[in-house]
Amino acid sequence: MNVGKSVKENELLFRNLFQHCSDIQFRELTINGGTKLLLIYVDGMIDTDVMTTNVLKPLLYDGLPQGLGTIDSIAQMCDLGLFAVMQSEKLTDCSEIEDRIMKGNAAILADGEDCAVLLNCTKFETRGIEESSNEAALRGSRESFTELLRTNTTMLRRIVSTSNLKMESVEVGRLTKTEVVISYIEGIAPANVVNEIRSRIHRIRLDAVLESSYIEESIEDTHYSPFPQMVITERPDIVSAGLMKGKVAVLTNGTPNVILAPMTFWVGLQAPDDFYERFLFASMNRWIRYIFSVFSILFPSIYIALTNYHPEMVPPKLMLSITGLREASPFPTIIEIFLMEFMFEALREAGIRLPKQIGPLVSIVGALVIGEAAVRAGIISAPIVIVVSAAGISSFVIPMYRFSFPFRMLRFPLLILSGLFGLFGIALGIIAILIHLIGLTPFGTPYLTPVTPIDLGKIKNILLRWPRKLVSANPSENGADRT
Repeated sequence: MNVGKSVKENELLFRNLFQHCSDIQFRELTINGGTKLLLIYVDGMIDTDVMTTNVLKPLLYDGLPQGLGTIDSIAQMCDLGLFAVMQSEKLTDCSEIEDRIMKGNAAILADGEDCAVLLNCTKFETRGIEESSNEAALRGSRESFTELLRTNTTMLRRIVSTSNLKMESVEVGRLTKTEVVISYIEGIAPANVVNEIRSRIHRIRLDAVLESSYIEESIEDTHYSPFPQMVITERPDIVSAGLMKGKVAVLTNGTPNVILAPMTFWVGLQAPDDFYERFLFASMNRWIRYIFSVFSILFPSIYIALTNYHPEMVPPKLMLSITGLREASPFPTIIEIFLMEFMFEALREAGIRLPKQIGPLVSIVGALVIGEAAVRAGIISAPIVIVVSAAGISSFVIPMYRFSFPFRMLRFPLLILSGLFGLFGIALGIIAILIHLIGLTPFGTPYLTPVTPIDLGKIKNILLRWPRKLVSANPSENGADRT
């Protein structure tokens, strides 16, 4: 349906469209010269100062400007760009006008004109740029993305100031009409990856997109893998570094969390500080993460296997000490570890959900009090508390919080396998995990690359963070798999 030529007719039309929308404002005005105008906007979504000073006052007091020749319509003013706002356009379709108004544009309809002029003077309250509370920065930028999409794209433009940085806008969500931006550096990002991500986003059919997780879940290769297939970050420096390594970023309006794809296994074990600190210190920290990540997932299972099935592999004095402490416990070792693991995960979850002031206190004190009380009551043996606490604390060395989820989840099936079959069960579990990881290929990129398929030139950059003088400046040749 198109707009009419009468202000009264158009007001009735749009009042029916915006029925029961109390925040939609309708204002009838008469400009100098007698022409009647109808102004429609969403209260709280436009900059009233800009609208009043740059648009309404000149029209109301001076009328249609005549300095550049005869101007006899509001539409002609739009054609000549005489409105002192950044963007203006003419529309005739009512549904398109409705969409623009709901996104914060102001619509002006004049008597005798069969089109509406849409003025972009959007303004609403937003959160300022702050430091990320989820991703600690020891060195480097302290900025984090906000919920405003244009602020986020500007932060990326400021870091990667090249015209090769492309930003394609897509509208997703039947009801929310959420703006999503696909960002990549032309000539560096593989064309097949960009095309695949673009096509998957265009295929999304959802009523609402409220957060980037809606996009992530809709475009990921498999929903049944515990391992994340995309990086989620709030830090512009991480996204910029990923773009320069050929990755594709997906920014969603209304959330500070940006998707970076494709992701590999080794990215989850790397921290941004690795690339800001001196290479010796960064390399040492990287190996600490590798070792303790394996420790966090295997240590409880190995303890069960050794104490229950292979005591001959434990030093005799240590085995006698463990046996003596276990005598008072009424439960088998596997039951003890399961109880403590569930309690540890519950305390960790409680610490996250509680207010920040008391969350860490409750989780730490709760673990100490419950562990000590369980040991004193003879319900749990002391070595179990040490094993579970050591494995749980080891998982905190993983810099990407969501990448620690699979290590925490896979610990439980490995506990069952070790309780049933000992070291043989652990070997079966590790083989199954490796087969799964080798089979993962998010957006056509092998998850374990460059280890499998093997690339000796890039493996050295996974093992160590080399000095920049020894690393090529060309992203296509540089094997460092930074996020």
